[in-house]
Amino acid sequence: MNKPVALAVAEIPADSDFDGAPATKVRGYWQSVGYRLRHDWVTLGFGVIVLLIVLAAVFAPLIAPFSPYAQSIIGRLKPFGWRGHPWGTDELGRDMMSRLIYGGRISLMMGLVPVVIATMIGGTLGVIGGFAGKVANTAIMRTMDVFYAFPSILLAVAISGAMGGGIVNGIISLSLVFTPAMCRVAETATAQVKNLDYIEAARASGAGTLTIIRHHVLGNVLGPVFIYASSLVSVSILLASGLSFLGLGVQPPEPDWGLMLSTLRQSLYVDPLGCALPGIAIFITSICFNLVSDGIRAAMDVRI
Repeated sequence: MNKPVALAVAEIPADSDFDGAPATKVRGYWQSVGYRLRHDWVTLGFGVIVLLIVLAAVFAPLIAPFSPYAQSIIGRLKPFGWRGHPWGTDELGRDMMSRLIYGGRISLMMGLVPVVIATMIGGTLGVIGGFAGKVANTAIMRTMDVFYAFPSILLAVAISGAMGGGIVNGIISLSLVFTPAMCRVAETATAQVKNLDYIEAARASGAGTLTIIRHHVLGNVLGPVFIYASSLVSVSILLASGLSFLGLGVQPPEPDWGLMLSTLRQSLYVDPLGCALPGIAIFITSICFNLVSDGIRAAMDVRI
């Protein structure tokens, strides 16, 4: 009885399933995420654009043809290509290309730093509130709900107006705006896993609270938090540009896309194309970050 079975098993190729079909390679979660991203050409394409924008901002001193602060009274609002200025000049005769490249530094910083700060603070509070429950959850989440009562842009304007303009105050205001949303995402993800069987098994084995959170909870919370944080970068860039446009963010003479829109709007009828360049930069950067975050969310979705 055993001989035919042994022969049948021996005849099956090593790289095949028992039904004779080619074996399917078993991948882990992160290997599957990487595989999906490598085959998502839309995400890869816009990711390359994001990488180029970041590299241009990092290496701005090597790329920019002129100083972003050098002014020229006789060179105000000149067209493309005037005396070596590829994209013309602004209302003070400063090179537009140089200011756009240097402005990417501040705009990206205002887009990334508040999201990172909000992720650390809001994520920590959310995990504590979701895992501890009862009194801690009520205290943390009801405090976050107070900030939820205000629209994001109005809350950012109110905080920046009270603290005054500047890069640091703008980062603080945007961090406070994003923290409640990040806290709620982390709290929801934590509450969904804290009563699962493997958490109860860890408790029964004598593991402490910090050990359970570090080894069993964070692995399930970091995914949703990271996905949501990546989607907030484009929102942060837009809000930071809006604050600078209103005079509550970056202050002159620093190059910033929102501030450039504000200062150039008076020259709209004289040089409409030059006035549109900062807006185009904001649009391209925001849409690229948004599409990349959508691709990451799709790749990390376990239901796919």
